[in-house]
Amino acid sequence: MKLTWFGHSAFRIDLVDASLLIDPFFTGNPAFEGDIATASKGISHIVITHGHGDHIGDSLAIAEATGATVVTNFDLCMYLASKGLKSFEPMNTGGTVDLVAFSVSLVRADHSAGLVEGGVNFPLGNANGAVIKAKGEKTLWHMGDTDIFADMALISELHGVEACICPIGDRFTMGGKTAALAMTRFVKPKVAIPCHYGSFPMIDPNAGAFLDGLKGSDVQALVPEKGEAISL
Repeated sequence: MKLTWFGHSAFRIDLVDASLLIDPFFTGNPAFEGDIATASKGISHIVITHGHGDHIGDSLAIAEATGATVVTNFDLCMYLASKGLKSFEPMNTGGTVDLVAFSVSLVRADHSAGLVEGGVNFPLGNANGAVIKAKGEKTLWHMGDTDIFADMALISELHGVEACICPIGDRFTMGGKTAALAMTRFVKPKVAIPCHYGSFPMIDPNAGAFLDGLKGSDVQALVPEKGEAISL
């Protein structure tokens, strides 16, 4: 499994038989330094954790350009379908979809989910995390946007989580110190990858507090450089 971070919560995951984007927020993302065509080249799927603009991002345009199938909660799927999305796999919290090369399970996240259109804020299903499983690869949990909750331990146990992408930016999600506690007390992955920081001025600019919180623990912190693929 190769993982590429594009800033904020946007990641590309390359597996042996598939490539996917998670929360492909490129346009308007101050931390994105590449180009969309290169970031999305050859992808087969797009996984969206929840219905906020900085996570839906460029999903519609990328799906149209690449033919990728969008995987997300039912409400958000139906919204995107109304905007022209052709290929999608609707699901909901607790469910798993087998996509042959890999599976996606949506799990709980403590966060809101919705968009403002025409001055009206309307919900788009629940916020989720996404657990990605592929044969012979580490089980990866992208937490989406969330606060800490004790049932993270149960989710990790149920799915055998080995690598975890967790938000650390504070204000809209848990901060670095809390995220480190979530990793060491509840999730206990082999590898923890921070995200949702270093993009907008309102959230934390770096992963310092998260790294400090993991010192002396059995959890390996992995802070990727934007745009550079790393192996898990």
